[in-house]
Amino acid sequence: MSESVVASSPYHGVVLGDVWAGSWVREVGLLVAAVVLQVASARLAIRLEFTPIPLTFQTFAVLLIAAGFGPVRAVASLAVYLALGWAGLAVFSPDPITGQARTGPQMVPGPSAGFLVGVVVATLVVGYLSRYSWDRQFHSAWVQMATGNLIIYSFGVPWLAHYAHLSLEAALLKGLLPFLVGDALKIALASALLPVTWRVVRRA
Repeated sequence: MSESVVASSPYHGVVLGDVWAGSWVREVGLLVAAVVLQVASARLAIRLEFTPIPLTFQTFAVLLIAAGFGPVRAVASLAVYLALGWAGLAVFSPDPITGQARTGPQMVPGPSAGFLVGVVVATLVVGYLSRYSWDRQFHSAWVQMATGNLIIYSFGVPWLAHYAHLSLEAALLKGLLPFLVGDALKIALASALLPVTWRVVRRA
């Protein structure tokens, strides 16, 4: 997105979270809503027999929160979510074998640990891109979401290869390829939702 387009965008430098906030009560409400959404999206998991990585809606939820809330609020909600997990609450995706939701110590080390690290980095990047109005148009939002997903995989797949003693090719087959179609649909959905939400905000 060019600098001239960004500079002329309405609400330049503002993310949706800035519009919805305004008081500490609303800030807390946004934080709680983000954490609840992360927990719920992690629980919505589908076990795949051929990979130790479950199919969840968590990346979709986390990246959508990052784009809507910006880097500070999104990372704060992610920090609370991770802290709950490390405190012993089963807020992470279910174990592929037992089907039970996992705590922080159960996740790290584990096959999904690299994806968690990638989520933190992706949250920062996607959140900052929204500060530069990448979430206002479908094409730029699509690049924003795709970048976030790429960052997550760039951490998650190498860790899966290391943890499970797999070649990079085998790790790609287990940690990337099974999720591409679903991720493409989620990226398209998020890329459509963000500009539509902004149009509603402008009219309001």
